[in-house]
Amino acid sequence: MSIDNIIAEALAKAVKELYGLEVDPSKIQLQATRKEFEGNLTAMTFPWAKVARKSPEAVGQEIGDWLVANEPAVSRYNVIKGFLNIVVEPAFWSTVLAHIASEPHYGIKEATADSPLVMVEYSSPNTNKPLHLGHVRNNLLGYSLAEILKACGNRVVKTNIVNDRGIHICKSMLAWQKWGDGATPESTGQKGDHLIGDCYVAFDKHYKDELKQLEAQGMTEEQAKEASTLMKEAREMLIAWEKGDPDVRALWEKMNGWVYAGFDQTYRRMGVDFDKIYYESQTYLEGKEKVLEGLEKGLMYRKEDGSVWADLTAEGLDHKLLLRSDGTSVYMTQDIGTAKLRYQDYPIDKMIYVVGNEQNYHFQVLSLLLDRLGFKWGKDLVHFSYGMVNLPEGKMKSREGTVVDADDLMDEMVATARSVSDELGKLDGCSAEEVASITEMVGLGALKYFLLKVDPRKDMTFNPKESIDFNGNTGPFIQYTYARIRSVLRKAEEAGMKMEGYLGVAPGEREITLIQRLADFPSVVEEAGRTYSPALIANYTYDLVKLYNQFYHDCAILKEEDEGVRSLRLSLSKETAAVVKTAMGLLGIQVPERM
Repeated sequence: MSIDNIIAEALAKAVKELYGLEVDPSKIQLQATRKEFEGNLTAMTFPWAKVARKSPEAVGQEIGDWLVANEPAVSRYNVIKGFLNIVVEPAFWSTVLAHIASEPHYGIKEATADSPLVMVEYSSPNTNKPLHLGHVRNNLLGYSLAEILKACGNRVVKTNIVNDRGIHICKSMLAWQKWGDGATPESTGQKGDHLIGDCYVAFDKHYKDELKQLEAQGMTEEQAKEASTLMKEAREMLIAWEKGDPDVRALWEKMNGWVYAGFDQTYRRMGVDFDKIYYESQTYLEGKEKVLEGLEKGLMYRKEDGSVWADLTAEGLDHKLLLRSDGTSVYMTQDIGTAKLRYQDYPIDKMIYVVGNEQNYHFQVLSLLLDRLGFKWGKDLVHFSYGMVNLPEGKMKSREGTVVDADDLMDEMVATARSVSDELGKLDGCSAEEVASITEMVGLGALKYFLLKVDPRKDMTFNPKESIDFNGNTGPFIQYTYARIRSVLRKAEEAGMKMEGYLGVAPGEREITLIQRLADFPSVVEEAGRTYSPALIANYTYDLVKLYNQFYHDCAILKEEDEGVRSLRLSLSKETAAVVKTAMGLLGIQVPERM
């Protein structure tokens, strides 16, 4: 049982005995005492003052006296207005540490067959270009959120919806036919997603050149777009695809295959995965069917031109197009189709879409439509809306080919990690294999941590140079501290030092602060899951590591002569390392055993 639970139960007993009031211990809120006051935990006495018919200060005094007399974990107390600051008996903290050490998966709740089933959708790439920096933030947030929800005891399905159909896909296909010279990933040595991305950029370049030529002949911009033979060919290819033309479909499958192989390579290196991947080419017709079913039931309406709409004015929104007059579907319809297939595949209790904040309105509408169409989780779907990520130089643009490519970014981060580590001598004495492994961990850890430590709802600027710093709120700082702790533990093991036998030892101030922060970990994980915020885990880990470094600086560990104190400090180091590893794992970040 944690110290918070012990104190909460003691407070409930005190209130019952002193004032005859039944209080649920789980409803008693305890906070870490503010630094300017003496104490470890603080409880508010305002809720009980009315029943006691006494001032909050008097209630605090009475409850404090009761705790000192009846709860061995409480040493003393002080009251500041309506706040009861409780000082925990120093020797009791060694019991708290022993409890933490006894938990094989401390801070993590195991799911059961009855746990809620949560589906998290993230990534959602297009098959006409490689993944870029924006996708990196999306993937890292989605993966981390899924891991945090798992740690909170949910069953989780990680899913991806690939946008593999539409005019943008046909543009890449047409460009490959016209200017690709039969290039393949094998013949060029280029990743398939990069090869197809180059085709997409090539189409845009030739299309712009064609528009310039038409405008030079006296056409307006709109007339030139209307007269474009390139765009006409792309549209014709899309129609042929929708009709199932075997040649177009064969080319589509071949080029998409190249892209998927490239995506898989990027996902593996990024450390993200999926339990199920859906493809829009398989879901868009399902959505059309579901909308027509809703039309028959009177949930939608048809206009004179044949288009199908949903009237959302009663919900404070407008009318939403679901099927065009030619019967083709829009993105909303495709999302309905994907939802239908997912619900057939899994008995989902909650659906979370990890998509940028520019789609806020889309998901507001989708929630209403899914609820209207009978999906039980539709009304409560969660749009995990996150802000955009930019570079110090400004926003990224994809069509001009100036997008910050995910593969290039990861290469750059690892190279920078190598350079900085060499400069600081962090890898002296490591083998070439160890250097490669550690710099990969540090480079990608820096990238992931920098993107995840920020409140996901905020726009952010990613600065590669700032992210790889062995001091401050960065991934490498945390990784280096972890490696330092592991080094201490290895030396202790080699010297035959024990980590048991410290029960009853009274820790000092530095140790108590660190134990108390370790004790907070389960509630931090729970809060991160409740608020969908990997940033809470990131910043908790940084805070924990800072506290450990203060403890490491002020307290002898291996050189401590008192065996009980040394055992406590070694155990404290071991549990700190374990929590750091678990917490960083929830962010998808690996930690090196040595640096």
